[in-house]
Amino acid sequence: MRKWLIIALLLALALAGCTQQPKGEVTVYVAAPLTGFQANGGQTVLGGARLAAARLNQQGGLLGYTVKIAPMDDESDSDVAVEVATQIGEAVARGDQVLGVIGHYNSGQALAAMEVYKNLPIIVITPTASETSISQRGYDNFFRVNANDAMQAQVDAGFLANTLGAKRVAVLHNDTEYGVGLGREINTALTDLGVEVVLTRQVAEGQERYDAEVSAVQQANPDAIFYAGYEIEAPYLRAALVQAGLTQPMLASDGAFLSATIDEAGGAAEGMYVSAFAPSPVTVADSQWIKDYQAVDFRNPDTYSINGYSALMLLAEGVKKANSLDADKIAAALHGSKVSSLLGQLSFDSRGDLTNPTVYIFQVKDNAFVQVSP
Repeated sequence: MRKWLIIALLLALALAGCTQQPKGEVTVYVAAPLTGFQANGGQTVLGGARLAAARLNQQGGLLGYTVKIAPMDDESDSDVAVEVATQIGEAVARGDQVLGVIGHYNSGQALAAMEVYKNLPIIVITPTASETSISQRGYDNFFRVNANDAMQAQVDAGFLANTLGAKRVAVLHNDTEYGVGLGREINTALTDLGVEVVLTRQVAEGQERYDAEVSAVQQANPDAIFYAGYEIEAPYLRAALVQAGLTQPMLASDGAFLSATIDEAGGAAEGMYVSAFAPSPVTVADSQWIKDYQAVDFRNPDTYSINGYSALMLLAEGVKKANSLDADKIAAALHGSKVSSLLGQLSFDSRGDLTNPTVYIFQVKDNAFVQVSP
């Protein structure tokens, strides 16, 4: 009996020795506004990435490495974004196993940080930055899981013209790289559809009063109003328009797709439309995904949780297809692949843009965003 006990003990020890131990950690940075006026949006991206990492690690990680998420707060500031990128570059230089960056959240910060990232052996996947020119600068390591502003403008212009029947549209935009670029794109897209742009007006980022803008819209007498900017302007613009008795349909861009657009409008947001780069989580994720998200982030998924999750899962698929942590090999694998995700099937052109992106339209109903298209 003792002999068999010894054999059993030796066998158990041998099996334990065969259990694969992690080779170490591979770091993925999530660069987004985690404090300040856009903190909610940035936190939703971070929550999605954390869930993706947790699921990957439950399955053994990536090529035997545990995936570590490292949050980096860019504060919605381009100078801070460059500091963040520089810190990530320093981590690479000291030999940390850095796989990539999920970020940045905004176009201005993505444009600034890419001037650092382009020289690093990492993959950068933005979950939401949409300014068209980012992907036209020849970056080999840049991808995005969202539509760019040229596509957003086409979809939004089509919605204004074909769904809402607008013939005359007033276009307002903020003074950021994002707002200026999208304002230009929507003007072109509307004109191409035969819609008259009766007003184009720029406002300041974070502007709160819109007396002059309301007067200009009244004089232009549009059928509909388009706004390209953020949730720190959209609710106040909407409230000022409603208070002035302007009842024309209003469509705001993805930058306003946050709860603050509803919460800060004082009830005036009801009925307005917002375009977005993500579907509602409840329409694409099962109940277990939502439970797992709540366990990781301790709140419900929101806004761009799907994008943060999908961006990291895309990066993981690139690693698996390349069978390597080498950035060049991962980029080549992603350029040549079709990857299934909660955002649909993702494939990329040579610039890192999606070949078949989707832009979603929501309407505020009963103080909540309700998806109306597609």
